[in-house]
Amino acid sequence: MPLTPATDADLDTMREQLGRPMRGVVGIAARCACGNPTVVATEPRLPDGTPFPTFYYLTHPGATAAMSALEATQVMRELSELLSEDEDVATAYAAAHRAYLADRAHYGDVPEIEGISAGGMPTRVKCLHALAAHSLAAGAGVNPIGDLALARGDWSPSVCTCVSPRVAG
Repeated sequence: MPLTPATDADLDTMREQLGRPMRGVVGIAARCACGNPTVVATEPRLPDGTPFPTFYYLTHPGATAAMSALEATQVMRELSELLSEDEDVATAYAAAHRAYLADRAHYGDVPEIEGISAGGMPTRVKCLHALAAHSLAAGAGVNPIGDLALARGDWSPSVCTCVSPRVAG
Protein backbone atom coordinates (compact mmCIF):
# COMPACT_ATOMS: atom_id res chain seq x y z
CA MET A 1 0.00 0.00 0.00
CA PRO A 2 1.42 3.40 -0.88
CA LEU A 3 2.17 5.80 1.94
CA THR A 4 0.28 9.04 2.32
CA PRO A 5 2.12 12.11 3.55
CA ALA A 6 1.86 12.80 7.27
CA THR A 7 0.19 16.14 7.88
CA ASP A 8 0.69 18.29 10.96
CA ALA A 9 -2.70 17.01 12.15
CA ASP A 10 -1.48 13.41 11.69
CA LEU A 11 1.66 14.14 13.70
CA ASP A 12 -0.45 15.72 16.46
CA THR A 13 -2.80 12.71 16.48
CA MET A 14 0.08 10.23 16.68
CA ARG A 15 1.67 12.26 19.48
CA GLU A 16 -1.63 11.90 21.36
CA GLN A 17 -1.90 8.20 20.46
CA LEU A 18 1.63 7.33 21.63
CA GLY A 19 2.20 10.00 24.27
CA ARG A 20 5.41 11.20 22.63
CA PRO A 21 6.55 13.15 19.59
CA MET A 22 7.06 11.19 16.39
CA ARG A 23 10.54 10.60 15.00
CA GLY A 24 11.60 9.89 11.45
CA VAL A 25 8.13 9.73 9.91
CA VAL A 26 8.11 9.04 6.18
CA GLY A 27 4.34 8.67 5.85
CA ILE A 28 1.13 7.08 7.01
CA ALA A 29 0.83 3.44 5.95
CA ALA A 30 -2.72 2.74 7.18
CA ARG A 31 -5.60 4.80 8.52
CA CYS A 32 -8.65 4.24 10.68
CA ALA A 33 -12.07 4.34 9.05
CA CYS A 34 -12.31 7.96 10.23
CA GLY A 35 -8.99 8.94 8.66
CA ASN A 36 -6.78 9.02 11.75
CA PRO A 37 -3.39 7.32 11.50
CA THR A 38 -3.27 3.63 12.43
CA VAL A 39 0.19 2.70 11.13
CA VAL A 40 3.12 5.05 10.61
CA ALA A 41 6.09 4.32 8.38
CA THR A 42 9.39 5.30 9.94
CA GLU A 43 12.85 5.91 8.51
CA PRO A 44 15.23 2.99 8.95
CA ARG A 45 17.68 5.42 10.55
CA LEU A 46 16.14 7.93 12.95
CA PRO A 47 17.20 11.59 12.80
CA ASP A 48 19.53 11.06 15.78
CA GLY A 49 21.35 8.31 13.87
CA THR A 50 19.78 5.34 15.65
CA PRO A 51 19.08 2.34 13.40
CA PHE A 52 15.35 1.55 13.52
CA PRO A 53 14.25 -1.73 11.91
CA THR A 54 10.53 -1.28 12.64
CA PHE A 55 9.43 0.41 9.42
CA TYR A 56 5.69 -0.13 10.07
CA TYR A 57 4.73 1.01 13.56
CA LEU A 58 1.25 0.56 15.06
CA THR A 59 -0.06 3.82 16.55
CA HIS A 60 -3.82 3.37 16.94
CA PRO A 61 -4.72 2.86 20.64
CA GLY A 62 -7.50 0.35 19.87
CA ALA A 63 -5.27 -1.76 17.64
CA THR A 64 -2.40 -1.54 20.10
CA ALA A 65 -4.64 -2.62 22.99
CA ALA A 66 -6.02 -5.53 20.96
CA MET A 67 -2.52 -6.81 20.13
CA SER A 68 -1.41 -6.35 23.76
CA ALA A 69 -4.41 -8.38 24.92
CA LEU A 70 -3.51 -11.19 22.52
CA GLU A 71 0.13 -11.13 23.61
CA ALA A 72 -1.02 -11.52 27.22
CA THR A 73 -2.61 -14.85 26.31
CA GLN A 74 -1.03 -17.88 24.64
CA VAL A 75 -1.72 -16.62 21.11
CA MET A 76 1.94 -15.94 20.32
CA ARG A 77 2.89 -19.47 21.33
CA GLU A 78 0.03 -20.86 19.26
CA LEU A 79 1.03 -18.82 16.21
CA SER A 80 4.67 -19.86 16.65
CA GLU A 81 3.59 -23.50 16.67
CA LEU A 82 1.52 -22.93 13.53
CA LEU A 83 4.57 -21.37 11.89
CA SER A 84 6.72 -24.38 12.75
CA GLU A 85 4.09 -26.94 11.72
CA ASP A 86 2.56 -25.45 8.56
CA GLU A 87 4.95 -25.19 5.62
CA ASP A 88 2.58 -22.94 3.65
CA VAL A 89 2.36 -20.46 6.53
CA ALA A 90 6.14 -20.55 7.00
CA THR A 91 6.70 -19.91 3.28
CA ALA A 92 4.23 -17.00 3.27
CA TYR A 93 5.79 -15.57 6.43
CA ALA A 94 9.26 -15.69 4.85
CA ALA A 95 7.83 -13.87 1.81
CA ALA A 96 6.29 -11.27 4.18
CA HIS A 97 9.74 -10.73 5.69
CA ARG A 98 11.23 -10.10 2.25
CA ALA A 99 8.38 -7.74 1.34
CA TYR A 100 8.90 -5.80 4.57
CA LEU A 101 12.62 -5.42 3.87
CA ALA A 102 11.88 -4.29 0.30
CA ASP A 103 9.39 -1.66 1.52
CA ARG A 104 11.90 -0.29 4.03
CA ALA A 105 14.78 -0.31 1.54
CA HIS A 106 13.12 2.50 -0.42
CA TYR A 107 13.94 4.80 2.50
CA GLY A 108 17.59 4.01 3.02
CA ASP A 109 20.23 1.35 3.51
CA VAL A 110 21.24 0.83 7.13
CA PRO A 111 23.94 -1.84 7.42
CA GLU A 112 23.35 -2.36 11.14
CA ILE A 113 19.85 -3.70 10.50
CA GLU A 114 20.43 -5.43 7.19
CA GLY A 115 18.20 -8.49 6.93
CA ILE A 116 16.30 -7.61 10.13
CA SER A 117 12.61 -6.86 9.69
CA ALA A 118 10.20 -6.85 12.62
CA GLY A 119 7.99 -9.01 14.79
CA GLY A 120 10.33 -12.00 14.70
CA MET A 121 10.09 -12.53 10.95
CA PRO A 122 11.03 -14.73 9.19
CA THR A 123 11.33 -17.59 11.68
CA ARG A 124 9.45 -16.73 14.88
CA VAL A 125 6.56 -14.73 16.30
CA LYS A 126 7.91 -12.04 18.61
CA CYS A 127 5.68 -8.95 18.41
CA LEU A 128 2.06 -9.00 17.26
CA HIS A 129 2.00 -5.19 17.17
CA ALA A 130 4.63 -5.11 14.41
CA LEU A 131 3.06 -7.99 12.51
CA ALA A 132 -0.41 -6.44 12.64
CA ALA A 133 1.06 -3.11 11.52
CA HIS A 134 2.62 -4.85 8.53
CA SER A 135 -0.68 -6.53 7.65
CA LEU A 136 -2.58 -3.25 7.88
CA ALA A 137 0.01 -1.43 5.76
CA ALA A 138 0.55 -4.12 3.13
CA GLY A 139 -3.00 -5.43 2.97
CA ALA A 140 -4.54 -8.80 3.71
CA GLY A 141 -2.69 -11.81 2.38
CA VAL A 142 0.85 -10.45 2.67
CA ASN A 143 1.65 -11.34 6.29
CA PRO A 144 -0.20 -14.48 7.41
CA ILE A 145 0.64 -14.12 11.10
CA GLY A 146 -0.32 -10.45 11.16
CA ASP A 147 -3.58 -11.33 9.40
CA LEU A 148 -4.35 -14.04 11.97
CA ALA A 149 -3.59 -11.67 14.85
CA LEU A 150 -5.91 -9.01 13.44
CA ALA A 151 -8.64 -11.60 12.91
CA ARG A 152 -8.33 -12.78 16.52
CA GLY A 153 -8.23 -9.32 18.08
CA ASP A 154 -11.21 -7.35 19.28
CA TRP A 155 -10.43 -4.30 17.11
CA SER A 156 -11.28 -3.74 13.44
CA PRO A 157 -9.78 -1.20 11.04
CA SER A 158 -13.21 -0.73 9.49
CA VAL A 159 -14.85 0.48 12.73
CA CYS A 160 -13.71 3.78 14.23
CA THR A 161 -12.99 3.65 17.96
CA CYS A 162 -11.05 6.93 18.05
CA VAL A 163 -11.87 9.27 20.91
CA SER A 164 -11.77 12.21 18.51
CA PRO A 165 -12.39 11.02 14.95
CA ARG A 166 -11.20 13.20 12.12
CA VAL A 167 -13.98 14.99 10.31
CA ALA A 168 -13.77 14.64 6.55
CA GLY A 169 -13.87 17.89 4.71
